[in-house]
Amino acid sequence: MCGIAGIVRWDGRPVLESEVRAMCAAMVHRGPDDEGIYVGDGVALGMRRLSIIDLDSGHQPVSNEDGSVWVVFNGEIYNYRELRRALQGRGHTLGTASDTETIVHLYEDYGPRCVDHLRGMFALAIWDGPRRQLLLARDRLGIKPLYYAERDGELLFASELKPILQIDRAGRSLSWEAVGHLFTFLATPPAQSIVAGISKLEPARVAIARAGRPLDIMRYWDVAFEPDETATEAGLVERLRDLLTETVTLHQVSDVPVGAFLSGGIDSSAIVALMAAPAAGRLKTFSIGFAEAGFDELAHARAVAAQFGTDHYDLVVRPDVVRIVEDLTWYLDEPFGDTSAIPTYMVSKLAAEHVTVVLSGDGGDELFAGYDKYVVEGKERAYDRLPGPVKTLAGAIGSMMPHGMRGRRFLRHLALDGPSRYLDASTLFHADEMPSLFQRDALEQVARHDPLASGLSELGHAAHDWLSAVQYRDLHHYLPLDILTKVDRMTMAHSLEARPPLLDHRLVEFAATIPARLRLRGGTTKYLFKQAMRGILPDGIIDRRKHGFAVPLAHWFRGELAGFAHDLLLSDTCRRRGIFNLSYIERLLRLNARGRNLDLQLWTALSFEMWCRRFLDSRRPDDYSFFPSAVPRLLNPGPLAP
Repeated sequence: MCGIAGIVRWDGRPVLESEVRAMCAAMVHRGPDDEGIYVGDGVALGMRRLSIIDLDSGHQPVSNEDGSVWVVFNGEIYNYRELRRALQGRGHTLGTASDTETIVHLYEDYGPRCVDHLRGMFALAIWDGPRRQLLLARDRLGIKPLYYAERDGELLFASELKPILQIDRAGRSLSWEAVGHLFTFLATPPAQSIVAGISKLEPARVAIARAGRPLDIMRYWDVAFEPDETATEAGLVERLRDLLTETVTLHQVSDVPVGAFLSGGIDSSAIVALMAAPAAGRLKTFSIGFAEAGFDELAHARAVAAQFGTDHYDLVVRPDVVRIVEDLTWYLDEPFGDTSAIPTYMVSKLAAEHVTVVLSGDGGDELFAGYDKYVVEGKERAYDRLPGPVKTLAGAIGSMMPHGMRGRRFLRHLALDGPSRYLDASTLFHADEMPSLFQRDALEQVARHDPLASGLSELGHAAHDWLSAVQYRDLHHYLPLDILTKVDRMTMAHSLEARPPLLDHRLVEFAATIPARLRLRGGTTKYLFKQAMRGILPDGIIDRRKHGFAVPLAHWFRGELAGFAHDLLLSDTCRRRGIFNLSYIERLLRLNARGRNLDLQLWTALSFEMWCRRFLDSRRPDDYSFFPSAVPRLLNPGPLAP
């Protein structure tokens, strides 16, 4: 696991080693064990290394035999031993025992299609000296991030946004497309960061950069939901168990200790169960709970830990933990509305005190239809049979009702068709709320982009069943933009590597062949996955109602955090920024105080304002505090050039 960065120039200007070192310095947390730099003609590659495999000789950047091709790589390749044997059989000489070196030799043999042979999570950059071209690539599901910026004959890339912002000429103006997407879906969009001109390479893409040509971006993989209606339930259960055992085994390949996150839900419990037998009491597991009983799952996590004899550690999160917001702002890298980043940060901190690698259950809900919203959508599809005039009337009545009035959102929701209705259920601020949230000039910028358009297109043109369509959408949108972003940033904040075995691409491809009736059966989510876990997990874990990683933030905003939220969001600094209508923000605070849960809306606004203060305002971000001077900062992240 590493953080990677680089600069390529096509205009003949020299690339400064000091600049790529500054980029690496902004993400030391991603790789505290080592730094490596390669500087060539018009190119500089850098990396920060967290040593996981080949501790002694796994230094990067790594080259081929004659030093003409170089690679920097972030991630893990789980089939690297198999690849090494095949490469050596074809005459390649490998000088290390690392997974990284297999990539550069695969590139020699297959060019950009080298990624087809990789089984794992990765973001990588390969400099081909003879061809004077740079290859960027990202794993199939978007587990590892990769940012880039092109301008004036130069390309910058890095594992995070912060390193690119180290280079003054990269610019620091807001992307209004990203702002609109953030306040609609809690995260910035798939291909654009919060900063104008700095892009994200989307999952399952390779990009080739050459002098005098636009960046050539190609998709190399996709999952096709093609249910195998001829398969038997028993046969699918057996195949699923085999694949789960295989992927969990592969994801434990490491030269350092490996543990597991354990929430007590079926996904993480399944991972722990499959890890526990060979670990024989040595497996360490980690959980987070809350003092508020309605949000706490520690009892379930402890029961699973006891069942499988793990060495278990847990922690209760209390409201004062949100004093880590400065560090969350730094490590999240972009504004982020999902409040579960808070407990993810804390459980990662706990785990990092004991292990270097953890396995997680991320991806199970998207693959096996585990979200309650799938059940809700299945029921709400009956609305599509309502006469058009009835739906139109319901929508009109809802639109005339005041914002916040009980029943308004339901009537407007009732009037929508399937694709619009599904996206509406996942929307934070709706289009008709944006004029209240934003001041006029900001609204004009945000309104130029429609964050719903791509989703409506995907869902509206789906040729298969509706469940497959919404799962496909969540695999390509919610999973990489929210879940995987949160886990990557919060684990890497503590130099901890998180691996999601359920997102092995072969398992993903198999899951897409499961008939819809065996993914969601009546009101039972994850039906086939649960059947596969019978006899492995206790029935009480399998049949327990899904809880989710909820945070009692709305409650905290009524108590310990009320003053902080008020002082930050209604401050003169926020007012002068000219983006939010502070009267509307004040109304949200007031409604939340009266009992309406608006934690996501308030947290997203807080995250955005904190990000602006840290990264856009004139003062140095490494010398900034949101709190009074009497409150100490927990960490002191590295400097960011103003």
